[in-house]
Amino acid sequence: MIATLDSLDTVIAKVKEFTLDKNIVVLLQGDLASGKTTLVQNYVKSLGLTDVVNSPTFSIQSIYGDHIYHYDVYNKTLEEFVSLGLLEEFEKDGIHFVEWGGKNLKKILDDYGFEVLVVKINKLNEKREYIIGS
Repeated sequence: MIATLDSLDTVIAKVKEFTLDKNIVVLLQGDLASGKTTLVQNYVKSLGLTDVVNSPTFSIQSIYGDHIYHYDVYNKTLEEFVSLGLLEEFEKDGIHFVEWGGKNLKKILDDYGFEVLVVKINKLNEKREYIIGS
């Protein structure tokens, strides 16, 4: 799907098809400033939540509402992420958005039996291409 950062309704609706009322990990992949945090902001807003959504780059994890978890592993290696105990966080009921979640993390999550959705975001000038799949 192609959308601007200001018109993500269609993308959010598609992501909701895969995630609403599920315990799932959503790996957000894309370059810097591709719109990973913006996607989470719009998802949270679409649920009627008023939480302020920022990239958890330095805090590693943010929680919105009762069941939306948001991680940023940009500054951490996969080993550091796992050693901090954050893998166990995925056992909590809810939707877990992970910015910078790559193939190695996906493999670990698959091996542990977590349901995983991958959202790849490609920058196209003022628009973005969203590839949604497992």
